Amino acid sequence: MSKDYFSDQAADYAQYRPHYPDSLFEYLSTLCAERRLVWDCGTGNGQAAVALTKYFEQVIATDVSAAQLAQALAHSQVSYRLAPAENNGIADHTLDLVVAAQALHWFNQERFYSEVKRSLKPTGIVAVWCYELMQISPTIDRFVQHFYAKIVGPHWPPERQMIEDRYQTITFPFRAIAAPAFQMEATWTFEQMLGYLNTWSATQRFLRRRQIHPVNLIQDDLARAWGDLGDSKQVIWPLYLRLGRPHPRLYTVRLP
Repeated sequence: MSKDYFSDQAADYAQYRPHYPDSLFEYLSTLCAERRLVWDCGTGNGQAAVALTKYFEQVIATDVSAAQLAQALAHSQVSYRLAPAENNGIADHTLDLVVAAQALHWFNQERFYSEVKRSLKPTGIVAVWCYELMQISPTIDRFVQHFYAKIVGPHWPPERQMIEDRYQTITFPFRAIAAPAFQMEATWTFEQMLGYLNTWSATQRFLRRRQIHPVNLIQDDLARAWGDLGDSKQVIWPLYLRLGRPHPRLYTVRLP
């Protein structure tokens, strides 16, 4: 069953999470033989789902968190559904594309892959991706890395290791497609950076367990590293993408 670590901070998640580049969704659309229906699994606040509507006719966006879906941006081409990754309720072989953006590590992957194979067209594509820590400047990045590994590090769920491995160690039972490089970019204020750190699942687990906000423990160091708090800075997150097509044998029909 898919895990939910983000309902409690759903509003902050919608406000502070970075946006995926449009070039990623455009590229995915070029791989698809048809552009009728997409499943965005683990949609969260619908960030990827809405972006996909520029290139696909309809998007079914599922999540196990009702709180996250309540924050999702309504769109006429997106159908939001409260459903786990392992049971999407979508008809067999109807999907042109399946995506899971920064979400695969929370799924029961074997059961999720079964749903993908069942509901994907023979010509369909599956794309999963993740991102690690943001990159701002060497000094700021060192403090963020310290916060990530040493302060909230013990509070990360074990699934986080898959992100640290950049999805390279996951089982991916599809015909692989070599993926080009993509990255997210944003221009953020100091307060936006702090808001983003607050959305981390480990930050929230630290707070619940110790009743101390961990961001407060590093805020002064980050402020000094930032410099003029009135300045905005460019923030970058490299994306790590796995792409594939279903194996033809899944669709072999035995004639009488």
